[in-house]
Amino acid sequence: MLSVQHVSGGYSSESVLKDISFEVQTGELFGILGPNGSGKTTLLKMISGILQIAKGDIFIKGKRLQEFHSKQLAQIVAVLSQHSSQSFSYTVKETVSLGRYAHQTGWFQTWGEKDEMIVQRVMKQTGIASFQNKNIQELSGGEKQRVFLAQALAQEPEILLLDEPTNHLDLSYQKELLDLLKCWTTETGLTVLSIFHDLNLAGLYCDRLLLLENGRININHIPNEVLREERIREVYHTEIKKHPHPRVPAPQMVLLPEEKQAKKKIQIYEGLLRVNNEFIELKAPSPLRTMSSGVIGSGTGWHQTFVNRHVGKDYNCSDHRKEMADFLKAKGFEPSETVGMMTAVVLEDVSYKYFAETGFSLFVVVTAGVGNAIDASKSEQHTFDKVPGTINTWIFVNGELTEEAFIQCIMTATEAKAKALHDLKVIDAVTGTVATGTSTDSILIAATQAGEILEYAGTITALGKLIGKAVYECTSEAIQKSQKRKVI
Repeated sequence: MLSVQHVSGGYSSESVLKDISFEVQTGELFGILGPNGSGKTTLLKMISGILQIAKGDIFIKGKRLQEFHSKQLAQIVAVLSQHSSQSFSYTVKETVSLGRYAHQTGWFQTWGEKDEMIVQRVMKQTGIASFQNKNIQELSGGEKQRVFLAQALAQEPEILLLDEPTNHLDLSYQKELLDLLKCWTTETGLTVLSIFHDLNLAGLYCDRLLLLENGRININHIPNEVLREERIREVYHTEIKKHPHPRVPAPQMVLLPEEKQAKKKIQIYEGLLRVNNEFIELKAPSPLRTMSSGVIGSGTGWHQTFVNRHVGKDYNCSDHRKEMADFLKAKGFEPSETVGMMTAVVLEDVSYKYFAETGFSLFVVVTAGVGNAIDASKSEQHTFDKVPGTINTWIFVNGELTEEAFIQCIMTATEAKAKALHDLKVIDAVTGTVATGTSTDSILIAATQAGEILEYAGTITALGKLIGKAVYECTSEAIQKSQKRKVI
């Protein structure tokens, strides 16, 4: 659909772009990235014919750009610039209708049923039909942006050029606009080239990305390759971290603010733990990086408060997340900052230990009962029932964990827990075999992310050895306390 071959040029004698070559296929949503001054808008102006090419060629549908008359080009290419303006006091509908000019014929331009149908359709699609009779001068910046997008779409182009299309739009309209563009590329074959400043939107919606740096192509590839930490850090000269989108396979970037002060080294230890009949609470001096399977605060995040709540064995788990959130609020905890777990174990039987090693330390808290002990290798013999958690394990690391170490912490802790059940000869009542855990175990790994960097937490690493020892001892002690209570 579009081929740019060895294009150079810019303004007067200054060459902004240098030897640019790439192709865009029909139906692609193609993103153009780059820091300010890298040549993004210049490139779009050249493709649209506004700015003359100094060297090279641009082909549209196999035909050189210079061979198109302006009206012919307007029937194929529509442009939405970054700073669209309107000098005249037109209504919204009149402004959108100007997009039909390229399709008008004869000395006296005629307005037909098809023109009216197309204008009404694009106004509806862009969410401006309800105020089509309003004067455009009365609209907000975001509303005007949608009006000019509708005008461009009214041209029924095959190629749509957009310069920061989400500029001035709030979050909901950004999403609606890009969802709409993505739908058009898929269903109608519309080819979209768009400049993006928002790397996350580009990574989320574009099929391919072109990254410009100082007027040259740094890379032209799929989003996951373009949006690499080291590449974006070098091109944009800023600290950034890449992470996956939680719902779709798309790369996302987060800015890392400059830390004016060195990280404050905090310690999680026994003195921060509070135990009563209703819940066990640990309030950290500052938020900790967490990975957990809690009822509240599951997954990864940053949390400052940790609650393990006692509930009866007959607790109704039908809406446990909402009920738990309500409980936390009633007790003065903020759910969004809390990892919350439930257990039917008597909290008095909690076991906790603090271990220190050169450069880092560990605090582990375990509540454990084995009434619903399970042998994971034979779990198919059990029926699924939602019951309150039984073995709940908290591991607080005074140090900085890598993503790999977080996962290895869970693996090592699980192995240590299973070994404790084995040595205590805890039996799965259904299968008669040694249990490996219970049906509703929960785990929390929380790190201060300050101090020594702990890259690994496998069983024979320094951190892994400490976790294995602490979890084994705490799990064993907690189970024995619980079992002793039952005997009495």
